[in-house]
Amino acid sequence: MSINNKIKVAVIGATGYTGLDLVYILSKHPRVKIKHLSATKNLGKEINFFDKRIKKKLPTISSIKEINWMNLDLVFLSLPNGEAQKLIKTIYFKNKDLRFIDLSADFRISNTNIFKKNYKLKHKAKKFIKNSIYSIPELNNQKIDKFRIISNPGCYPTSILLPLVPLLKTNMIKNDNITIDSKSGYSGAGKNLEKKFNHKNLYSSTFAYSTKNHRHICEIDQQFLKLTKKKIHFSFNPHLLPTFRGILTSIYVQTNKGKTGYTLRKSLVKYYKNSKFVKILKLNSPLGSGSVLNTNNCEISICETRIKNKIVIFSAIDNLIKGASGQAVQNMNLLFKFPEYQSL
Repeated sequence: MSINNKIKVAVIGATGYTGLDLVYILSKHPRVKIKHLSATKNLGKEINFFDKRIKKKLPTISSIKEINWMNLDLVFLSLPNGEAQKLIKTIYFKNKDLRFIDLSADFRISNTNIFKKNYKLKHKAKKFIKNSIYSIPELNNQKIDKFRIISNPGCYPTSILLPLVPLLKTNMIKNDNITIDSKSGYSGAGKNLEKKFNHKNLYSSTFAYSTKNHRHICEIDQQFLKLTKKKIHFSFNPHLLPTFRGILTSIYVQTNKGKTGYTLRKSLVKYYKNSKFVKILKLNSPLGSGSVLNTNNCEISICETRIKNKIVIFSAIDNLIKGASGQAVQNMNLLFKFPEYQSL
């Protein structure tokens, strides 16, 4: 860390959707000095060419080859799956104090065979997994400053784990037959949307996909087991919406004997009483993604149904902020012992 108490940071993949939000948030952070903004295209261009919100004078877009790794404290990796692991393997030993926050899936899955099965990629940095930690700050009870690689969670898992983990840990709900229905803005699929989905009118229609084998299922499975010590049985149904950003997740659960919507809500209020970013709404409150857009918040509503022991839990986040860049900065703040909410 430099003498003016600012950490020196590089953002790799600065011009993607998450990269731009990340740069915008970091540009407002009083404890961050952005030293490098890297991408594979548009070298030499100013970052505000891509995002007019960014008013601060920052380094122009440059190649990874131009980065002095010894002159950095932290690297954010906002890259396609498979790329962060290769880069970390190359530079990990060049600076023993350098930390990494990876926004891809590369270090989310501890079992490399499961990673390969779901992502169709052979892991290139297996030995570094033990030096990484998966961190949703509100659920993580380990000190992340003991790790050099912070694995930032996926957007769908964030919207699912935040409401469900506390309720499962306290035996409020049954751990089987849980149905999860998530709807995301199309930015969640990245900038090459048309290449990923051979479907007409993607920008003006709702599209369901990957109900059996979505990549995030193995991530959710792993974290349920780690955080609740239980095998949780659920189905996951993701959809893309004709909106740019935001996730609304609807979770259909069955309460355990003697538990009601009131007791479920009370349990979540207690669990998140010290949380800056998780908001528990009044019982039976309607919820949409509009109130969380461009914030690092997660709003949760517990809603009763006409069937006594059936509850619907609604969870809303911004997929690019709490589901990606905002949570990455939240993890950075914890890593360097800044106020958790700083610049968020």
